Amino acid sequence: MKKTYKIDVDCANCANKMEQAAKKTEGVRDAVVNFMALKMTVEFEEGAVPAEVMKKVLANCKKVEDDCEIYL
Repeated sequence: MKKTYKIDVDCANCANKMEQAAKKTEGVRDAVVNFMALKMTVEFEEGAVPAEVMKKVLANCKKVEDDCEIYL
C-alpha cells in the first residue's frame, strides 16, 4: 500500500535526509520525498499498520532533521 503525506522541510538536502531516514524505518518498503511538491510517498510492507509506521517515520526524521514535519 502507498500513501502520500504533506511535509514541511527547509531544503533539498534536509528532504534527502528525511527520505533516507524513512527508508530505514521498520514497516517501510520504500519512501520518496519530493522537495518541490513538499510531499512524501511511503510504500508500506505487507501487513504494516500505516498509522503506527508513520509515527516511527516521523520520529526517525526528527532525529536527522529536528525542524521537519510530516502531517499525518
